[in-house]
Amino acid sequence: MATGLSLHVGLNEVDPARYEGWAGTLVACENDAHDMARIARTAGFETTVLLTPDGTVANVTSVLGEAASRLGPGDILLFTYSGHGGQVPDESGTDDEPDALDETLVLYDRQFLDDEVQRAFRAFADDVRIVALFDCCHSGSSIEVPGGADGDRGRYLPEPQQRQLYDRDRDFLDELRRSLAEDAPENGAEPDALLVGACQDNQTASDGDVNGAFTAALLEVWDGGAFQGGYREFHRAIQRRLPPTQSPNLHLTGSPGPDFVNQRPFTV
Repeated sequence: MATGLSLHVGLNEVDPARYEGWAGTLVACENDAHDMARIARTAGFETTVLLTPDGTVANVTSVLGEAASRLGPGDILLFTYSGHGGQVPDESGTDDEPDALDETLVLYDRQFLDDEVQRAFRAFADDVRIVALFDCCHSGSSIEVPGGADGDRGRYLPEPQQRQLYDRDRDFLDELRRSLAEDAPENGAEPDALLVGACQDNQTASDGDVNGAFTAALLEVWDGGAFQGGYREFHRAIQRRLPPTQSPNLHLTGSPGPDFVNQRPFTV
């Protein structure tokens, strides 16, 4: 019988001491984490929830590392994140981002690069199914979303803070990228993973009073487990419930087979 482990991170704010006085207060991210953990537990996952002050780089990498040591072929990891997203310039020349930007998860104590996420995923055995659902964004303009979400509360790290943090952390980021490049496989192979993001890289995901707009749409589509269909159908159904200014993105890395992609979501 397959094993399912899940990690759910929800940050309603970050440590202002680590973000130059910016707390990035949000409302619904902890609710998102609890709701996603509830889905996972019902589906048979063993869940871990990290809320606001516990959503640090060390804790996230520790939980993912432990999961990598426990899961084998045929098992599944579910990783959900609700909070701010960011972007940092990549001037190191070590990355192949077409926009010369690294997307980030804005964790409690620092930004977590997309390449760090990939490194954590590469630690998993071949044929472990990896599903990531990120309710955050990577742009700097707010949008209006129907259904009670507050367009003035976008889940993004504002550009002035982005510039200030990048100027402060440039040397650290360059060294981190060099380390990540050294750890990357020579053949460029990526882990088999399925990512559904709340929006495109040039869009903003909206916070809400109860859930983020993306998570609210996901919960509506999931309908307490009544949804039938695979991940592509799941993504399209969520997309239909959001405005064109927030278009969820389905991204596959590696070569996840059709049996994985066509599975009913959250199947252990």
